[in-house]
Amino acid sequence: MKIEIDAGNQELVVVDGSRVIKRYAVSTARKGLGEKNGSFCTPRGRHIVRAKIGAGQPLNTVFVRRRPTGEVWTPELHAKYPGRDWILTRILWLSGCEPGRNRLGDVDTMRRYIYIHGSPDSAEMGKPGSIGCIRMRNRDIVELFDLVPPYTPVEIKG
Repeated sequence: MKIEIDAGNQELVVVDGSRVIKRYAVSTARKGLGEKNGSFCTPRGRHIVRAKIGAGQPLNTVFVRRRPTGEVWTPELHAKYPGRDWILTRILWLSGCEPGRNRLGDVDTMRRYIYIHGSPDSAEMGKPGSIGCIRMRNRDIVELFDLVPPYTPVEIKG
């Protein structure tokens, strides 16, 4: 099994061999593709799901530094913290597999805290909008989280 993320089409596809298992609309970085630390871009290339975080948490659970805060996202909470980068429901933490491209040094995907994660219902899917991560609908990230094991390969392309 493998995850393929196509930033050009804003789509995440789960494939098993040549068979498509699932397709999801996503939102990658507003600033496009790029690997540099501090770029706020989505990194390209080969990655793996290094960690799965949030199993069993309710939909819309708010995470800060990969820990549930005890909050559940609501439009009222969103209005109270308008500038917050909402990481909700589940986290698939990515790690690059290509030294010098997306691993180690100033291009390290894991040290950049690049995730596939849930997002508020108000976040638009199908167009770039994140600050580097891959955003998904909450129900979709739960389904994906349950479908893929740790160390699942992830390919991100333009």
